[in-house]
Amino acid sequence: MLTIKQILDDKEAVIRGLEKKHFAGAESAVNKVLEINDRRKAAQTELDALLAQVNSLSKSIGGLMKEGKKDEAEAAKQQVAAIKEQAKALEVSMAEAAEQLKLQLYTIPNLPYAEVPEGRSAEDNVVVKTGGPAVDETSAPNPDMLPHWDLAKKYNLIDFDLGVKITGAGFPVYIGQGAQLQRALINFFLDEARKSGYTEVMPPTVVNAASGYGTGQLPDKEGQMYHCVADDLYLIPTAEVPVTNIYRDVILNEKELPIKNCAYTQCFRREAGSYGKDVRGLNRLHEFSKIEIVRIDTPEHSAESHKEMLAHVEGLLQKLELPYRILHLCGGDMSFTAATCFDFEVYSEAQQRWLEVSSVSNFDAYQANRLQCRYRNADKKIQLCHTLNGSALALPRIVAALLEDHQTPEGIRIPKKSVEKPAKTRANRSVAQRDAAAGKCVTEQKTSSNISQGDVKPQSAMIHFT
Repeated sequence: MLTIKQILDDKEAVIRGLEKKHFAGAESAVNKVLEINDRRKAAQTELDALLAQVNSLSKSIGGLMKEGKKDEAEAAKQQVAAIKEQAKALEVSMAEAAEQLKLQLYTIPNLPYAEVPEGRSAEDNVVVKTGGPAVDETSAPNPDMLPHWDLAKKYNLIDFDLGVKITGAGFPVYIGQGAQLQRALINFFLDEARKSGYTEVMPPTVVNAASGYGTGQLPDKEGQMYHCVADDLYLIPTAEVPVTNIYRDVILNEKELPIKNCAYTQCFRREAGSYGKDVRGLNRLHEFSKIEIVRIDTPEHSAESHKEMLAHVEGLLQKLELPYRILHLCGGDMSFTAATCFDFEVYSEAQQRWLEVSSVSNFDAYQANRLQCRYRNADKKIQLCHTLNGSALALPRIVAALLEDHQTPEGIRIPKKSVEKPAKTRANRSVAQRDAAAGKCVTEQKTSSNISQGDVKPQSAMIHFT
């Protein structure tokens, strides 16, 4: 959340920043913060005066007793007791004002950096780079190019109907080579993150409300999160939440920064109101696999960390041999908590559209202030950290693009780099053995059943590596 100092130092700049994010009622929200803060400060001033009065009277009581003025000393004692009762009431008022202030600040988004493009919606985002195989968006659709939901059925890789039977729409079942491909990609993304210096963690996939508030999903995204009401726990929408909360209420040493973590988790999003062709198949799910990279850094180095994270995600897409583009999100399309954000999209020739596969954001000190994630610098001064995170990568649309863009008349050719096995050292020999099953995708194999809707049919599964 924003700090009171930010608002007091330059109220007008804060309002302009909120308006750049198209935050409705920016001025009134800021004024409410200042009104609550004034009330809190007035109570503090009155409390300080009362405590000073108590201190003065308490000192005088001893002198009065020595002078034998017992009645005056007793009157002073009664006055002290009365003042202390007033002080207690003021302390309650101050605590209430502080809580109201925090809740009001929770409703105000982060301020965008100056370089964030102006704009209201996704149409105003700026493409800053393209890469991978060339894309011709003006060409007519190729009728021989099948969308991933048809390819998944043809090769018995993913059963969407079975997921509906078990749970509901948006919860697919991955089968055989489809499941192996998921696992191979997860291992590939984690291995690449480790090569880039990230320490892997395996966090819980349910969090408490304090964690949701810490990273800003609450209260902003409460309606999009699955809430276990009986236990007041939330299913995570991203590993950002548990991983960043590792550092809640922690004071780090500057020498420890930047901290670099990566995590694979299942992610859960209600996606209320989503419908139509753009959410078909893997395009939008309620449960999906994602690898997240998270950094905790100093204010001076966080911009450089952001660049390194962008380069890391771009490198993954290059190894997957997918056409991609990078967009700098405009103020109106950024998340509630981000100060700046870049999206990565891959092109689906079969669907004739771009699919978002990653967002990489710098949150400045906004999350850190909520989390009270701080560090002690060389001068022993305690400051707020900067937090950053990004998808590296989310699997559903990556799998969709891999199936669609690498389909051939002979099968689907998955780039070999995405499933290369690590060297068999003592530390990772078991991982290499476990991943060997995924390597079986290089050969054409027959599956004996298509379990969609309980049918049993011979089905050919052909996924090749180049």
